[in-house]
Formats: sequence, structure tokens, C-alpha cells
Amino acid sequence: MIKALLLIFLPAPTWEHIATAQRKWTSILMTYFLPFVIFVSCVEGYGLVRWGKPRGRIPHRLAFSMHQAVVYEIAMVLLSVASVIVFARLIKALGETFHGRHSFRQAFTVAAYGMGPLLLFRMFDMLPGVSPWLTWSIGVVMSMGILYTGLPMVMRPDPPHALGLYMMSSLMLAFVTGLVRFVTAWYLAGKFTKLDSLVSMIPGCIIH
Repeated sequence: MIKALLLIFLPAPTWEHIATAQRKWTSILMTYFLPFVIFVSCVEGYGLVRWGKPRGRIPHRLAFSMHQAVVYEIAMVLLSVASVIVFARLIKALGETFHGRHSFRQAFTVAAYGMGPLLLFRMFDMLPGVSPWLTWSIGVVMSMGILYTGLPMVMRPDPPHALGLYMMSSLMLAFVTGLVRFVTAWYLAGKFTKLDSLVSMIPGCIIH
């Protein structure tokens, strides 16, 4: 979380430190991204249980049960990990279309740290009156901003291709995370009633 804040307020020196470290992608996943996602999910889950979210066709605030919140946040952790891996693979593929030779480590570094603001602002989903689309919109704009500095420092594309790679990567970021946000926003709004029933049945299935 601290690294995400540093990338927002001190992007250039923070990206330089990240690029110089050249950490393995598995190390970044296990020591930075996954703990960050779990922390954010715990904060959001607390808010869902404590204050709930407006749900239903005629929205009225309903608190989540503990097991509903746990199942939802486990799904969010899995979706977050899947989205960062997909985003990293897309960045690598885009780099190759711009005649660059980039490693998956470079692409994952950009993806994991670049998505920091999205995770940071997702914590505000704990508040019942805050729209999931508002937190996503602010987060994705902030992420695009730090990608502008970080992508050329980590990926080191040819100067003529740098802007094109950044623009396409930003579009892929919005697309991948937007799909995840669409599904989760609809669930939080109570639009997936059958899925709610399935989530409620999970603890009983585990016990038996």
C-alpha cells in the first residue's frame, strides 16, 4: 500500500527504484501484490458486514453475513490475481507487436505496480454510499497516470513506439479491470440473485 502511495506522489524515483531492483515476478506477486489484495479485501469485507450495500431493484441497504463477505472477498482475491496476470500477458504481447523484446518479469512488474491505485481506491468500496464505479474510475485514471511514467522505465521500448505501447496498455487496463468491476458491481447491487443463493449454500456444503 505504501508503494502505491509513493507511485502516486513520487512516481519517477519510485519507478526507478522498482526498475533497478529487477525482482522476479513471483516475488512481486507473493510479497507485494497478493498481500496488498488480501489487505484491501479484508477492509472491504469489514464494511460489507458492518454497513452493507444498497441492493435490490428498489435499493435498500443490506448487510452481508460473515460467510457471504468471506466468499465474496476470496473471489475478489482470485479475480485480482487473474486480472494482473492477464494484464501482464497483454502488455508483453503488445510490446511484441511494437517490435520489442520484453520479458514476462518486466510486463508483470508494470502490471502489478501499475494497478496499485486501483487496489488502493477499492478500499472505499467498504462505504455503503460509495459507488463501485466511482472507485474504479478514479483508480483506473490514477493507474493510467503512473503507467505513463513507469512503463517506459521498466519496459524500455524504442522511443518511437513508447507512446503507442502506453496507449494500448492503458486501454487493456481499462478493459480487463472494467470487466471485473462490471461483474462485482452487479453482484454488490444484488443483481445476481441466483449467485447469492449459491453463496449462501457454500458453508453448508463444506460442513456436510
